[in-house]
Amino acid sequence: MEWTGACYADKPTVEVPIWIAALPDRVWELVSDIELMPRLSSELQAVEWLDGGTGPALGARFVGRSEHEAFGDWATTSHIVEYEPLRVFAWAVGDPQYPSAIWRFRLEPQNGGTLLRQWMQMGPGRSGLSFAIDRMPEKEQKIVFVRMREFESNMATTLEAIKKLAEEPGKARV
Repeated sequence: MEWTGACYADKPTVEVPIWIAALPDRVWELVSDIELMPRLSSELQAVEWLDGGTGPALGARFVGRSEHEAFGDWATTSHIVEYEPLRVFAWAVGDPQYPSAIWRFRLEPQNGGTLLRQWMQMGPGRSGLSFAIDRMPEKEQKIVFVRMREFESNMATTLEAIKKLAEEPGKARV
């Protein structure tokens, strides 16, 4: 990720793609399983469906518990805002009309496998990062840039783990 000079209000985004030698139905099975994600993430520690939910659906809610050495521990409630099986799975963190972040997986059949893209947008709603920016407004662009690079790195790690699981022998491979 190159320096953008973006501020939080700019709603900066990052996207990481990966090609997986597995059909979209196998990849979808993994990316739509929010309970799998804590095992693939260094930051996300636990997730739990809310309102008696047992799986993803448009409007479904879940709580995520995260941990970061600079920010401590926190929990957020997310709302599924896009849900097209085998194609798109996205959730807004916090208020879906004014989220602190939006996260999305997009799947596309490609070359006998699946092109998987993970995308996220920071803001416009306040998040834990907002408190750091409030304390050091003169460093806002650097704070945003460092966090976006961290997201990019974590997303690449998550996608590699999904690829490895999807391509496991004996699973629905290409």
